[in-house]
Amino acid sequence: MTSFLSRRRALQWSAASLASVHAAGLQAAPAARPAIAPPVPAGIDLSGITLRVGAYKGGWRALLGAAGLLQTPYRIEWRELNNGVLHIEALNGDALDIGSGSEIPALFAARQKARVRFIAIAREDLNNQVTLARKDAPIQRIADLKGQRVGYVRATTAHYFLARQLAEVGLSFNDITPVSLTPADGLSAFERGDLDAWAIYGYNGQIARLRYGARTLKTGVGYLSGNFPIYANPAALDDAARQAAIGDWLLRLRAAYHWANGRFLDLARAQNAETRVPVGDLVELWNRRSTDYDLRAVDAAVVRGHQQVADTFLQLGVLDGPAAVAPLWDGRYGALLRGAGAAAKAAA
Repeated sequence: MTSFLSRRRALQWSAASLASVHAAGLQAAPAARPAIAPPVPAGIDLSGITLRVGAYKGGWRALLGAAGLLQTPYRIEWRELNNGVLHIEALNGDALDIGSGSEIPALFAARQKARVRFIAIAREDLNNQVTLARKDAPIQRIADLKGQRVGYVRATTAHYFLARQLAEVGLSFNDITPVSLTPADGLSAFERGDLDAWAIYGYNGQIARLRYGARTLKTGVGYLSGNFPIYANPAALDDAARQAAIGDWLLRLRAAYHWANGRFLDLARAQNAETRVPVGDLVELWNRRSTDYDLRAVDAAVVRGHQQVADTFLQLGVLDGPAAVAPLWDGRYGALLRGAGAAAKAAA
């Protein structure tokens, strides 16, 4: 059996050398795609590894494919799951190695002491997190939601920002008729007129605005942190080879995000192939973004911000008790991601 110390030596990557290779790949890449080939620690063979990755339609698979970063030294097994709760359930049941979602499902994971870790954060757009009113509804502001049928997705960012927006004007879920629906079912209900308003995220909100004339009452800006955790299976992190594969994966994902910031039209075409959302709609959503994509390391501010979200949910009565989030955050890839960022800036 490999001793703890020898395993630790095998996993001690040189963040500086990883980052310099990573940045050099970005600098020397053809105009269309970054050429990233992060090195693997000596003595680690990834050829027999399969990473089970939770995928959203139009998400990581489209992103990495468009950026030309899917030629990995390990196999990827994609499992399509359309919300963060399902990702955490799959991780907790050892059916996934990597997943993603917002901070909100992570609160319930902390409350239930789920077997999951948060290893990095994606920075994503908050203008696509919206509270919408039907075009013909007598609703002009959040206060007008009183007594109205309002759709939302339970245990997600939509649940959280809707609760905060209501509280801000002295209302709660008791003052509205809340209707918990999946995003797809919510869109159908909104189209039929079964909802007066809808708290939603992503493509479905864009479709409601452009196709059905929905009006935006509020976005997630000012209510959400913009931090979307990368979830990981602790069993994968405890395995030397799979831990190395996940490090490679994170560098690829970070490079792909930065690539997409400058070539979003190419990404929109890849997303369209998976989602059938018109390319023009995707580009319009991108043009309205609150921030560019990024992948960042875990730090104290991230954990502190997440705990504030947990405390707010408890105050709003959404959680049935306190949730301590710090034990679920894992900073082992911090040096790797920070080193890659520093080298990329130096090469720019």
